[in-house]
Amino acid sequence: MSKLHTIPLLAALIGALPLAQAQQAGAPEAAHAPAQAGAPVDPATARKAQFERNLRAQVLLDRANLSPGEIDGAYGSNMRQALSTFQTLRKLPVTGKLDDATWNALNADNSPHLVTYTLVEADVAGPFRPVPSDMMDKAKLPELGYENVLEGLGEKFHAKPAMLQALNPGKDFGRAGEQVVVPNVHGKQPLPKAAKVVVKEGPKVLQLFDAGGALLAQYPVSTGSANDPLPVGSWKIEGVHANPTYHYNPKLFWDAEPGDKKAKVAPGPNNPVGVVWIDLSKPHYGIHGTPVPGHVGKTESHGCIRLTNWSAAEVAGAVSAGLEVVLES
Repeated sequence: MSKLHTIPLLAALIGALPLAQAQQAGAPEAAHAPAQAGAPVDPATARKAQFERNLRAQVLLDRANLSPGEIDGAYGSNMRQALSTFQTLRKLPVTGKLDDATWNALNADNSPHLVTYTLVEADVAGPFRPVPSDMMDKAKLPELGYENVLEGLGEKFHAKPAMLQALNPGKDFGRAGEQVVVPNVHGKQPLPKAAKVVVKEGPKVLQLFDAGGALLAQYPVSTGSANDPLPVGSWKIEGVHANPTYHYNPKLFWDAEPGDKKAKVAPGPNNPVGVVWIDLSKPHYGIHGTPVPGHVGKTESHGCIRLTNWSAAEVAGAVSAGLEVVLES
């Protein structure tokens, strides 16, 4: 919630979230095939098939600019919301479920949902270090980089690090040149500039619209709490800043630790506001990233609008100062 001293250069953001140079890999389509009628279904096989189906759907939703949040192969609230919006846009029954009609419509994009990616030196070089939970300890670090290789790859490919590890048993994630399987989330067309931003607290989504009112993209968000409610109303974007230095002021936080003092927290993907701060005309409020992508849409915020770092980067590229931001309950 505090104001930030920032580096107002979106070019810096591109360096924070580099795109993958990936080649297509074969998708395990057999896992999507329905079992023959009357045939016994092994529970482990059924779980694997459902995981593969969810995983492919999540990747295709991401490619359609309807983010399911952190890709993990599990059906949850963020995926349900992305499916509901996809169904609305395609004039399908809005169930929020991955029914056959929705599955078939999603697969109009016949791209493989998994690709192979060769780890490069920048992926494995670090420096990596543990990030303390205490804000005062965070302020002592020269930068808030990744804790390990998998965390960085998770952000690059919009995926849960543990899932990447599960998809690549026996792979050495610390070795440049290692080939790994990752979600195929890159290579889509960049978003055009948005004409309006709408944040909806009920479904916990941020939506970008063009001048004609058409939906350009949707992302899951965390939006506030009883102690720090979302400031409902119409506001303006005052600035878009990449790789911000966070100015922590404990007086602005009801849950600040006793003894906390004002502090500057260095930039980096594990900065409290992630890799982007989009400043709003409501003092102390903004749209920003987060070091904990798995919590987006699942937990409360301190009143600001919190996205995954990769979603915040996409939004930052589609908005600019002066744009209207409508916050709805």
